[in-house]
Amino acid sequence: MPSYTNTFVSKLPEVPTSIFSVMSTLAIKHNALNLSQGFPNFESDSKLIEAVNKAMNDGKNQYAPMPGIFSLRDAIAAKMENLYGVSYNPETEITITAGATQAIFTAIAATIKKDDEVIIFKPAYDSYEPTIQLFGGKTIAVQLNPEDFKIDWKLVKGLISDKTKMIIINTPHNPSGRILTKQDMLQLETLLKNTNIILLSDEVYEHIIFDGEQHQSAALFPALAERAFITASFGKTFHNTGWKVGYCLAPKELMDEFRKVHQFNVFSVNHPTQVALAEHLKTPNNYLELNSFYQQKRDLFLSLIKDSKFEFIPSKGTYFQLLNFKNITDESDYDFAVRLTQEQKIAAIPISVFNQHKLDTKVLRFCFAKTDETLKQAASILNSI
Repeated sequence: MPSYTNTFVSKLPEVPTSIFSVMSTLAIKHNALNLSQGFPNFESDSKLIEAVNKAMNDGKNQYAPMPGIFSLRDAIAAKMENLYGVSYNPETEITITAGATQAIFTAIAATIKKDDEVIIFKPAYDSYEPTIQLFGGKTIAVQLNPEDFKIDWKLVKGLISDKTKMIIINTPHNPSGRILTKQDMLQLETLLKNTNIILLSDEVYEHIIFDGEQHQSAALFPALAERAFITASFGKTFHNTGWKVGYCLAPKELMDEFRKVHQFNVFSVNHPTQVALAEHLKTPNNYLELNSFYQQKRDLFLSLIKDSKFEFIPSKGTYFQLLNFKNITDESDYDFAVRLTQEQKIAAIPISVFNQHKLDTKVLRFCFAKTDETLKQAASILNSI
């Protein structure tokens, strides 16, 4: 009997194991504090966990409707109306997804064809580029200024062509912690006027913004909203990333295409969790208090390391803080991150993996979605370096 010979060609030949998996594995191996991967080390609200258990005991254990249960979609629509004064139809313009990354994947899968160009801004979340590649698209990467991570909109304008199908933005921005301003969004709105370019707006950290700043959702700008997929994450908002529940907002025409892919990719999302989230959203403070909750953690972390050799600009959003180590070593950010994990017992993410051509600016990303005790332990290590 002839043996099988593997002759297929990889669709992602240059994609390595995710840096998040690499660093978290190292952290476990060396018993290090894991400030690399972006997840809290504290529990979600006990009332939310109880609500999931209740939904299970009430029999909500079979398939949910393909777009998500209506009560959750309706609660999201109410949130968008209350926060931003915009109306999304829960029947046709909101879909519950298995996390925001699935929503991003599905939006790209539904719209990007061979040779379509997609503009992204680097450093960028690492799922964007391989997903574009999977569907035959071409990534046009814009490297952000490593000092302030501001977008040069004149440069972006020069990259737009008749092949440009989509632009992906992320605000608040992972990994830099920068937020897009109203002026940024207005400039983007002007750039996209009279084009058929789709906008994918990754807004998973919308409720984690500091210093009194306001989240500038694409939903607030009519000429952006009419062409935008907006993706969001309950995992980031309610401290339960392992539940993998998020959602996507889009005008009906775009959402129709999104659901064509969604129904054959995931079909439906965890039913009892949706029931619990729908109830949890009825109390706005459950998400409105996140800004102050995480600002306290950012401020604590930075106050504790202010006399260390690391340099930093306080994060404006997300639960990540960048630290520059140029005063400590000439090592690459990857090598330094590995050594910190192995020798100092603290894990972080090297930023070069998110940059164009792996640009190394001697910066590491630390997650401060941790207990105060963990942050104090981390600061003690960082201060000793």
